[in-house]
Amino acid sequence: MVVNALTELTDSPSLRLWAPWVWEATSALALALVVWLPWLAGRIAPPARLNDGWGACTRFFALHLATAVFYSLLHVLVMGAMRHGVYAALGEVYDYGPPVERFIYEFRKDLLSYGLFVGVFWAVRSLREARETPLRPVSFDIRDGARLIRAPLDDILAATSAGNYVEFVLADGRRPLMRATLAAVEAELERCGFVRTHRGWLVNAARMSGLRPEGSGDWTVELGSLEAPLSRRYPEALERLRAERSGA
Repeated sequence: MVVNALTELTDSPSLRLWAPWVWEATSALALALVVWLPWLAGRIAPPARLNDGWGACTRFFALHLATAVFYSLLHVLVMGAMRHGVYAALGEVYDYGPPVERFIYEFRKDLLSYGLFVGVFWAVRSLREARETPLRPVSFDIRDGARLIRAPLDDILAATSAGNYVEFVLADGRRPLMRATLAAVEAELERCGFVRTHRGWLVNAARMSGLRPEGSGDWTVELGSLEAPLSRRYPEALERLRAERSGA
């Protein structure tokens, strides 16, 4: 606002000293009053990526283009109303000029500010979500008696209930035991992609190599050479594993 006002005074010395400051101040205030539009549009349609498909990209650009036009129109109307009011209070008459020509002039600038606002709002939201999202651990500590085994999550194929213990099946063939309940282990590993498929089984969905129906609604989860049961009593587990396989 300051740079624009000083530039206008430099380029047109004949201007009354107060005029450029009124123009720029009313423009800035009007933008502040309509800035909620790019914020709202950015929430509805965050920046699209090409791998989202042409349909998503088309909807993204169509929504934001329409919103940008409305944003610029409101900016011009509010700004014009303010300038008319200030000029009237000073005993002057404000001449906006040819409406269509002036709107096109303002829209070119408003399109840039609209894009900048959308980008800033999206960046702030992404940073906030990144801070709030807990980091996924890369390993899990298995306390096998007096030993502590720090097993990478990708090396844990499954965990099974063994009385008062949980037996972990590792990719290298080891089967360490930890004194714990399967429910307690599930509470720690569920957010890492492990799925409860049976009252006695917890499997690593990322290591699943196949799903095989066994009839009556039961399935077998193939984890390389290891096979784990998937009970029909766990339909949500079946959906998660199917989704995992589709994503892979």
